[in-house]
Amino acid sequence: MYRRIVIFLLPLLFLACLNDEGAATKGVEQTLDDLHRFASKADGEKYFSLFTDDAVFLGTDTTERWSIAEFREYAMARFNTGVGWTYKTKKRFIYFNNDVSTAWFDEVVINEKYGECRGTGVLEKRGGKWRISHYNLTVPVPNDLLVTVVEMIREHEKVE
Repeated sequence: MYRRIVIFLLPLLFLACLNDEGAATKGVEQTLDDLHRFASKADGEKYFSLFTDDAVFLGTDTTERWSIAEFREYAMARFNTGVGWTYKTKKRFIYFNNDVSTAWFDEVVINEKYGECRGTGVLEKRGGKWRISHYNLTVPVPNDLLVTVVEMIREHEKVE
């Protein structure tokens, strides 16, 4: 008798977990899509509402490690002029912890000026909403060009 109950309940439990992760995936996707949409529209208030209060943003330059307060100050000066930045998502991968309260992602995004970039980060479910607690934007360098790029960076650093 118990065996029949277990055999019946296990698939239901499995489907329930899949549905939770499916809904979470949609929530994370929406948050990241909104991030890029609000940046493109230079809507700073909505853009920064997507981050946790203790978030960190890493930009493409090694000097760009900002608390969200520091990043807000930088970005709002730009957004207030009506100019944002546009990154269009090409590909995205999302992973969750066991209780689906934390998500890790990596995405390939396209920018007109910088070309193909990579965004990686962490989102946490807080107050029923997915919020970004860590975002890192990088410009991937093909391995065949890496030595040349490193040499260029070293020369650039000598000038500074």
